[in-house]
Amino acid sequence: MTGPGEWPYGPITILGAGAIGGTVGAFLSDAGYDVTLVDVVREHVDAMNADGLRISGLRGDRRFPVRAVHADDLEAPLGATFLCVKGHFTADAIKQYGPLLADDGFVLSLQNGLNEPIIAGAVGEERTVGCFVHFGADYIEPGHIVLGNDQTIFPGELSGEVTPRVEAIRDTLAHVMPAEVTTNIWGYLWGKLVYGAMAFVVSTVDATVPEVLDSELGRQLASRASQEAYLVGAAQTEKLERIGEFDPQAFAPGADVEQRADAELQALADAQRGGIKQHMGIWRDLAMKHRKTEVDMQSAALVEYGGRAGIPTPVNAATVEIVHAIEAGERGMGWDNLDEIARRASAAGNH
Repeated sequence: MTGPGEWPYGPITILGAGAIGGTVGAFLSDAGYDVTLVDVVREHVDAMNADGLRISGLRGDRRFPVRAVHADDLEAPLGATFLCVKGHFTADAIKQYGPLLADDGFVLSLQNGLNEPIIAGAVGEERTVGCFVHFGADYIEPGHIVLGNDQTIFPGELSGEVTPRVEAIRDTLAHVMPAEVTTNIWGYLWGKLVYGAMAFVVSTVDATVPEVLDSELGRQLASRASQEAYLVGAAQTEKLERIGEFDPQAFAPGADVEQRADAELQALADAQRGGIKQHMGIWRDLAMKHRKTEVDMQSAALVEYGGRAGIPTPVNAATVEIVHAIEAGERGMGWDNLDEIARRASAAGNH
């Protein structure tokens, strides 16, 4: 593992100091990198500067001295820029901060969803680097993040090339989690949407992931959502990559797909029982923070791409509608949401 002395891209700016950005920034700062954490929540910025960033959970409980600034106070030029905002904020963030990027700067997307095309459209493909990130962490309150599990991080050039830049990014991120270069970043991003399709279904209920997947209807809808997502993803890229222990190939068409999918979801439920993190971040957004999720960047994107390719996605479309209703305060997070997703999906399929 190389250190900050071998990092050739100067100071690192992390836009979004929540679960992902805060975790990455804390461990990189601890490793000696010149890191600035940027966030829109003034209380979070003030707490980090005053007392450090507390990360509890999997690796114990400690505070990391970090440097943080409010988003309004960020100044040009930006070199290595790690974008860690929620997907639905990507367009606004890159519009605001893209012009601050130095000529030799670049943006690394440490996000969920299909954000890379948005970033590349603003700053150019040559200055955009993709990254698959899947570790479990939650922003609890200003100055405090809980780390639930470790997962290998996979940075990758959009072209699939192995460049000195992406190798340097890998070596740097290895101070946070295990890290490997991928030549198939699109396979990871689309594979994550297969996982996300399931995650949005189970997060419409105020229950743990194992509890929802233990229910027959919850597991059935999660399976159907991921099967739809697999078909859409497979139409976009040649191979969908594993998402941690979750294998999108389990949802590929075949005579035994129901058995494969059921076993995959049961294994996911079993793995989370008794763990630190038994809810999706989506659930936390809906149940705890009462804020918008990334459903438009994930499940809604699947529906859009599916429509273009002529691939039906009724379960994902119904899930998007239910999540939007929860976000708007029009629905609670009862078990009846699963019944309503099933009803709407069935009605769409009968048209």
